[in-house]
Amino acid sequence: MKNARQTAILSLIERYDIDTQEELAAKLKEMGINVTQATVSRDIKELRLLKVLSAKGGYKYATADKAEHGLSDRFVRMFVDSVLSITYAGNIIVIKTLSASANAAAEAIDSMRWPEILGTMAGDNTILVIVPNETVAAQVVARFQEMLK
Repeated sequence: MKNARQTAILSLIERYDIDTQEELAAKLKEMGINVTQATVSRDIKELRLLKVLSAKGGYKYATADKAEHGLSDRFVRMFVDSVLSITYAGNIIVIKTLSASANAAAEAIDSMRWPEILGTMAGDNTILVIVPNETVAAQVVARFQEMLK
């Protein structure tokens, strides 16, 4: 019963912008799952749901990975808005950004979790991205350039 209820909760928060425990309990009852607010509260904690900003400007429940995805989207926009140039030498990619923007842009790169990126290091307006070799560097630079279009 608990697994079915929690699966239903995950399905509901995926389909609807649910922002309160009461609303979640009501949606579950519509599905024929009778719950108390206390049970919903425990399920939210066990599922590690978070309240995140919805596209409509309000808040809604989301799983941690969905919340992180929203954060990643913001970092990518910051990356696109701050990058001035991208080049590479050997296995090191050098990204020039607007002044004081390198840390946010490097966080965007880290949040993408590209497996070929071994690490990043940011200064004030420069990011160094380390990849395994020059061939991979050219591929990653091409992906970055595509993001900037």
